[in-house]
Amino acid sequence: MSGALTAIAHQVCPRCRRGPIFRAPLWRGFLAMHDRCPQCGLKYEREPGYFLGALYFSYLLSIPPALAIVLLIWRLTAWRFDLVMLCGFVAYLPLVPAVTRWARVIWMYVDRHFDPDEPRP
Repeated sequence: MSGALTAIAHQVCPRCRRGPIFRAPLWRGFLAMHDRCPQCGLKYEREPGYFLGALYFSYLLSIPPALAIVLLIWRLTAWRFDLVMLCGFVAYLPLVPAVTRWARVIWMYVDRHFDPDEPRP
């Protein structure tokens, strides 16, 4: 399991755990993904709409930091709750690209764990 966690942390291929998933660093290529692993040829997007499942992980990854931001703003200010929520939303926006990338990587690993067979062309 620790090997998978290390591979997820490095955002590398879920099959060979060597090839990068993304073409560029986060701030230069938000979701610029390789179509296939440069090392083993694994097709990353298994089917149309494949990354829809990553939305669930995106929600899970978003809740703790968003909640922390909102609670911190609420604690430090005497603002109305609706204004705190709006400010928390705006403060969270810069984290969205990173969360989206991590959600995709985690989704690929979870999906391959439960369904390791690749679709046939």
